[in-house]
Amino acid sequence: MELTNSFESLLLTFSPVFTEPSFATFRLLMTGWILSMRHRYVTDLIISSDSVHNGHFSDYHRFFSHAVWDLDHLWKRLAQLIVQHLIGPEATILLAGDDTLCRKRGLGIFGTGMHHDALSSSKSLKICHWGHDWVDLCIVIANPWWAPTKVFALPICMRLYRNKQGLTKGKRKSQKKPAASQVRAASKQAKQAAAKKKQAAANAQKSHQVNVTAHKTRPELMAEMVAMVAGWFPDRRFLLVVDSLYSGKSVLSKLPANFELIGPVHAKAALYAPAPRETPVRRGPRCKKGERLKDAAAWEKDSSRWQTLHYDQYGLHGSLRVKTQTGLYYKAGNDRLLRLVLSQDTVGQRPTRIFYCTDVALSPREILSLFSRRWSIEVTHFDCKQHLGLEDAANRTPLAVQRTAPMAMFLHSLTIVWFATEGHKDLQFPNRPWYPWKTEPSFADMLTTLRRKSWDDKLSRVSLAATPDDNPASLLTFLATLAG
Repeated sequence: MELTNSFESLLLTFSPVFTEPSFATFRLLMTGWILSMRHRYVTDLIISSDSVHNGHFSDYHRFFSHAVWDLDHLWKRLAQLIVQHLIGPEATILLAGDDTLCRKRGLGIFGTGMHHDALSSSKSLKICHWGHDWVDLCIVIANPWWAPTKVFALPICMRLYRNKQGLTKGKRKSQKKPAASQVRAASKQAKQAAAKKKQAAANAQKSHQVNVTAHKTRPELMAEMVAMVAGWFPDRRFLLVVDSLYSGKSVLSKLPANFELIGPVHAKAALYAPAPRETPVRRGPRCKKGERLKDAAAWEKDSSRWQTLHYDQYGLHGSLRVKTQTGLYYKAGNDRLLRLVLSQDTVGQRPTRIFYCTDVALSPREILSLFSRRWSIEVTHFDCKQHLGLEDAANRTPLAVQRTAPMAMFLHSLTIVWFATEGHKDLQFPNRPWYPWKTEPSFADMLTTLRRKSWDDKLSRVSLAATPDDNPASLLTFLATLAG
């Protein structure tokens, strides 16, 4: 089974990432991933792509756990494809960053740990779950021509976050030191043989595992991905929108030269006025910051002028009162000048918060409008879990864990690129008399269009006269079994 030719041509652009045998396996696995309507286990991908007798099934498992290919190289190719087809040559590239929890069961799975579950938690009750926490970075496509009122976040990079509990889980406890009598009893030859055997085992294990000794926080992983993307496109300008977890020192202090950042200020953060102008007679080092500014509560009550802004767009509907000034978030960004915006909701229940932007030329309206598009990354997480099985991967070894789940995010972005370039021609909305006003496709509609087009191409080549090699009845039966 193959996907439609236009999608296969997109997959062909990733052939330099793999060896020739690995690329053939990659195409079959991606075909099964798109066509599968069940859990995205590797065995189900084999069935969905009709590859049960195409090689040994272990070859497909080893593609994720042992094959030689670089996931970051795959992400780079995908990012270049998105920028080429969906973003203008001079446009600023809008990025969104966040993390999502994929629930798992079992202590033997690499990289698992207890993480905060924002979906199950509330303001009064915080809930944690065992699983994988993925930090991801997405290119935001706002108001495209095929969906003028929607915003889509296309993943271009992912990192697996491992908390300190996950780093130490499963490690053997240090053995007790042998007694002096036992040491004297052991011969020198036996000691050397045991040391060689232990070193050989350690080298063999190290060759198949990643180095997990160093702990990196989620903001550090985000800063690592931001630096990598900046290196991919050194001549492009980026604007990154993040929530409060990623707007602190770990990201802001390491922001590349071609990046701007929009994010909320921590509730207890200390903000300062810009450094005063130096006088010629002053002695000592120059001032790096001015007087401390008011916090959100005090700034809200002072006599400075409010400005009312009205919004009716994706992710933001309502009226906001804002105040603005320039200042320093010194602990996070040192002496970098920022545009500070105090936002107060006049009709809803949004909390009063201070946002900052490293581009002081942007207006408060633009800053809040751009930040609201960050919500599209939450929709991407939902779509990847519901429609592409982001949580379904059942791998345990390090490389397999770090390679399998990102394929759901990869196919999410690639499906949208395909729909924008070719798939929109075959879009068909289902006949629902109770929902006649739908005119813009969701990701589910794009994925359905890709599946329908692939099956149309396959069935159009089937002759009505049954033959032993190409039997329409058996093909339709196979299609029905894929639905579960």
